Amino acid sequence: MDMFDAFHLARLQFAFTVSFHIVFPAISIGMASFLAVLEALWLFTGDRAYREMFAFWSRIFAVGFGMGVVSGVVMAYEFGTNWSGFSNVAGNVTGPLLTYEVLTAFFLEAGFLGVMLFGWQRVSPRAHFFATLMVALGTLISTFWILASNSFMQTPQGYAIENGRIVPVDWLKIIFNPSFPYRLAHMTIAAFIVAGFIVAACGAWHLLHGRRDTPVARSFSMALWILLLLTPIQIFVGDAHGLNTRKYQPAKIAAIEGLWETEKGGTALNLVGLPDMNAEVTRYTLQIPHLGSLILTHSWTGEIRGLKEFAPENRPFSPIIFWTFRIMAGLGMLMLLTVLLGLMLRIRGRLYETRWYQWLVLCMGPSGLVALLAGWVTTEVGRQPWTVYGVLRTVDSLAPIDAQQAGVSLLILVIVYFTVFGTGIYYMLRMMKRGPEEYLEGEGQRKHPVLHNRALDALETE
Repeated sequence: MDMFDAFHLARLQFAFTVSFHIVFPAISIGMASFLAVLEALWLFTGDRAYREMFAFWSRIFAVGFGMGVVSGVVMAYEFGTNWSGFSNVAGNVTGPLLTYEVLTAFFLEAGFLGVMLFGWQRVSPRAHFFATLMVALGTLISTFWILASNSFMQTPQGYAIENGRIVPVDWLKIIFNPSFPYRLAHMTIAAFIVAGFIVAACGAWHLLHGRRDTPVARSFSMALWILLLLTPIQIFVGDAHGLNTRKYQPAKIAAIEGLWETEKGGTALNLVGLPDMNAEVTRYTLQIPHLGSLILTHSWTGEIRGLKEFAPENRPFSPIIFWTFRIMAGLGMLMLLTVLLGLMLRIRGRLYETRWYQWLVLCMGPSGLVALLAGWVTTEVGRQPWTVYGVLRTVDSLAPIDAQQAGVSLLILVIVYFTVFGTGIYYMLRMMKRGPEEYLEGEGQRKHPVLHNRALDALETE
């Protein structure tokens, strides 16, 4: 196939828009729960620093949430404009699941978002906290339905084929399909890690610039505690997800590992290499004997099927997912090292004074987003050549469009996305650069009145 035909251009367009989009929900999911924790701590302790932190991070959340909603609308249109074949065949399942997401999560978020952001002077602190909880819950419910829909595409069950269309038979089986629990946990924890590294990096920036006030130091400390808890759990969940993928999508695992031959008596792990789809070999490999079996089967002699056991037309494109998986896994190991170093410095009482570590945390700020994108590329490219795994091929999902239509719309979206969402990201970074209002615990006064939020004054009078 020509790489610039309608099919590949439509795939590139959807990959571009979904990659831009997923950044903002990931930030919103993690940040909403962080805000709920901050407000709960303020209500429980009465410590004003938590309010200052809430006021600051709620602005970051609001911008990310708004851009996530706008960028998500475009993808819904693409199902009709570029992928009507998919909508026609699988719409009886994916349509209701996405509708449930709107009716439960989006309405919940939209209904309480205004109260959370602008209701300080209009409702009681407890009512405001309830609104914050509902927004956080809404982001998690949204994750539930989106992952249910996407997981069905990965490991479909509970359906029948009638007149060439997928028809739901058992909704519980459709929703709770074999990969859903693992993918839901993996994505949710990933969103918390994304937010955690953003908060930690923001704190590191201000520590490097001499700030030692409570909101900055506490943001830095809280984020590192959260990451210390979640990073090892994410590695464990990722391992379980890998075992599930090997069972239900063995070709994806073979492509991720760059494994062509089924090795008897134990499979080596290709640390690096260059998979060649035409020659059916992975070149320049650096291998560790038996480690592939140990990781993917939890046994020394476990057998992993090679790509040659699958028809060429059913093989995922290994050169992409071989490296995106290693980017994701490598960053995961670097995240673990970062938080363990933070724990060591905390024990020694040097967490806020060690500049090299603060530079490390600052550089790791975008690592959660990079790992998230690499993981999504791995799972989506690894599903190919299927849109619904084993049921509907991607090439059969394409709408009757030509290359010019797909190319022009892609060009327009690239220009608009980089302009609109690039501006939004720049604005978020500017806000993080300014930081939360400086508030020294015990002094009872702000040090940066330019960032003053009148809503907080209203709270002082309650």
